[in-house]
Amino acid sequence: MSNTNIKRVRTSDLELKDRLVAINRVTKVTKGGRTFSFSAIVVVGNENGVVGYGLGKASEVQSAISKGIEDAKKNLVKIPVLNGTIPHKQEMRFGGSLVMIRPAAPGTGIIAGGAMRAVLESAGVKNVLAKSKGSSNPHNLVKATIGALCELRDARSVAQARGISLNQVFNG
Repeated sequence: MSNTNIKRVRTSDLELKDRLVAINRVTKVTKGGRTFSFSAIVVVGNENGVVGYGLGKASEVQSAISKGIEDAKKNLVKIPVLNGTIPHKQEMRFGGSLVMIRPAAPGTGIIAGGAMRAVLESAGVKNVLAKSKGSSNPHNLVKATIGALCELRDARSVAQARGISLNQVFNG
């Protein structure tokens, strides 16, 4: 994931909603018995182009979730959303997970699996076709989906980077 297109966002004056993607229980066996701890991966977003994810670990579920939310608020990125969908097709690989997202016509809805659906809903994408191949590990799927969303570019940023007008971007 290249860092050229990532636009960091500040958490002030944002109405963020959080979504729990997965909880994992980890058992550590010691001389005195078993010790349980929990890890939670959480996605936060304002449903208007801002999304972030975080991982929280604690000995209780609720504190793991709250730590995940705080971590997610530190990793917010801005993505382009045009008319409720994404500007173009994008693929991204993270670890063993391959994620493919495509724009869709209005009324299609979010056609995606669990971890990808949470990220896309938090980002404010209403119509998208998504497919994940390879590993279904929710950690890798969330990272690959956010990586793919960060790579998206709208027509205005393409025109600005090339130093041409918007009409020339569309007409070639």
